[in-house]
Amino acid sequence: MDQNSLETIELEIAILYRRMTFLTAAKKNGNLDRSAYLLLHHIRSFGSIGVKALADEFQLDISTVSRQTAALEQKGYVKRTPDPEDRRAYFLEITELGTTEYLAYKLGRLNRISELLKDWSDEDTQQFGRYLERFNQALLDHSKLNEN
Repeated sequence: MDQNSLETIELEIAILYRRMTFLTAAKKNGNLDRSAYLLLHHIRSFGSIGVKALADEFQLDISTVSRQTAALEQKGYVKRTPDPEDRRAYFLEITELGTTEYLAYKLGRLNRISELLKDWSDEDTQQFGRYLERFNQALLDHSKLNEN
């Protein structure tokens, strides 16, 4: 691996993280933060999911995810349904209000990203998306290896 490329990537990731953090704080859309958005996305994608599965997906403590989902439930964005196999456990489902908030937040993010990439070709944006997916998968794979 070329050391110069590696140093460029390392620096650009640091800059990206800083700028995205600033952009998110400066242009908040609706009532969601990043963690709420990601949780709602995952719950919406699966239709119904348990806290443990969410904790595993995001590599977080169950207590952290429980706290975050409790806040979503308190706002009316998700609801609990009992697990028919284990009445002590429950699944989370997104509500109509949760779906509305999620979609509004997502639209705001898409609009900002679209504005940033307006001068990029379709080929460039597709390739950028593939590289981001690949990099995120490498991060996930690496973190799973380090768990063991």
